[in-house]
Amino acid sequence: MGRRIDYYDDPNAPQANSLVPSVNVVVENDKGEILMIRRTDNDNWALPGGAIDLGESVTQAGIRETKEETGIDVEITGLVGIYSDPKHLIHYTSNNEVRQEFSIVLRARPTGGTPTLSDESSKVQWSPLSEATDLPMDRSMRHRIRDFLVGNSHIVIS
Repeated sequence: MGRRIDYYDDPNAPQANSLVPSVNVVVENDKGEILMIRRTDNDNWALPGGAIDLGESVTQAGIRETKEETGIDVEITGLVGIYSDPKHLIHYTSNNEVRQEFSIVLRARPTGGTPTLSDESSKVQWSPLSEATDLPMDRSMRHRIRDFLVGNSHIVIS
């Protein structure tokens, strides 16, 4: 399996060769915890998410990706933000794809399911909001979680 390497404003980063619309989902439960995965491709903690497939809406992709990576069923409840910073590049070593960031981050609530590992997640856990950004993760993921913590009245477009 290849690795995922995130770069931010790095002059030594490879040149972007793709732009793939993707989605991440902040799932908050009734205890004030958010659903996190430990990625198998870089060992960092992250929100569930992935590429939006052809023929799929942003909402459908968020629901599907969350279920595939965590085993949790969700209902999408809103938007956190849209992230498209060309300084953030993601290098997938398996096929040498270098994506420019383009992620739509949604908010959701759990409706069922059981935390379950996948090929993309070595751990799945509910993390208290106060501790979520303390986990080892890429700066872009930490930024997205912090934007979620700001609240419903603040939508980020960057």
